Amino acid sequence: MSNSICLHNGTIVTGFSAMENCAVLLKDGKIADVFSEHRLETKKLPKGTRMIDVDGAYISPGFIDTHIHGFGGHGTDEFSAEAVLFMSERLAQYGVTAFNPTMYPSDPDEMVKGLVAISGAMGKEKGATIMGIHLEGPFISPEKLGVQRPETVRKVDFELMERLWDASNGHLVNMTVAPELKGMRDLALWCLKKGIVLQAGHTNAQYHNMVEGMQAGILHSTHLFNAMSQMHHRNPGAVGAVLIHPEMSAEIIADGIHVHPDLIKLLARDKPKDKIVLVTDALTPTQQLEGPLLANGEEVVYKDGCFHRASDDVIAGSALTMINGVKNLVSYGFSVSDAVKCATANPATIMNYRGKGKIIPGYDADVIVFDKSFKVLMTVIAGEVKRDITD
Repeated sequence: MSNSICLHNGTIVTGFSAMENCAVLLKDGKIADVFSEHRLETKKLPKGTRMIDVDGAYISPGFIDTHIHGFGGHGTDEFSAEAVLFMSERLAQYGVTAFNPTMYPSDPDEMVKGLVAISGAMGKEKGATIMGIHLEGPFISPEKLGVQRPETVRKVDFELMERLWDASNGHLVNMTVAPELKGMRDLALWCLKKGIVLQAGHTNAQYHNMVEGMQAGILHSTHLFNAMSQMHHRNPGAVGAVLIHPEMSAEIIADGIHVHPDLIKLLARDKPKDKIVLVTDALTPTQQLEGPLLANGEEVVYKDGCFHRASDDVIAGSALTMINGVKNLVSYGFSVSDAVKCATANPATIMNYRGKGKIIPGYDADVIVFDKSFKVLMTVIAGEVKRDITD
């Protein structure tokens, strides 16, 4: 039986350009070839190749969500392998082929438990691939908590950092930190040696703190505009530093609520497009079908497009999906190609994920199909169909 799939009669969004009336051949878990539709009749394909006419839909790299807490009613706040494996299966139905489960700061023993669970789940996925772990803290500013619990925030602590690294079995990929904290430069240099991508976020940094952080390798930022010092004409702050310096890349939650759409248009005008990363920052109850809605141990309600904390109506977090984020970026003026790039090639490049995020021969066969109304029709991960176009 052939393990080849040929998706044809589509617009291929490669991760750096768009190609109309094209086909892509997937074989042995890799992208084998990309070619024009008119060559299909003469193309010699492996015997038994499954031919799929996508009828003009988009063929795209699978989405890579590098900041997501939960999905479908399960999340990292359960500190279990089963929870993230559930996320893996459900996310594949929404076009996500790889993700970084994101942990809130909590009691150190709980964090260790969660890190051990997630690293132990890697390699057992039935859906989206767990690429590694994103720690959103605990070395963040108590002045820019968002909805994070103040008792979980800590000063820079190398002993704790080494404990967390060991618990992750070396699978910490990215970490949100406040550059202004005492001892952060030494921590940043330590993380740089470990290959951990540091992101400025939940920070009250002054502009000079951000520049110092950049010099130590803090070159990415967490949910730009949210939970960080804002721009002032005498102190550009964290937001200003990200906008001013082209070297800095930025996460963006494109749900139209966390950031005004016109600010995203400003970002697209002033920031190199390859430095913008679409994330969901989705909370555990995102797309949950039934039961009480809980996130990070607190009850939340879904209202006006996002989650609000039930106790005080404060915005608790996002209910965004990656496909809806791409759709929103297009509505804000991004080309489909650029919007997809923010969800695929850009996170892959910034996180150093080789072989992912583009439709290029030799890359992993992580491919999705979505139609002109931004409905995911098919998901293929490592050459295996996880959502079928015939479903």
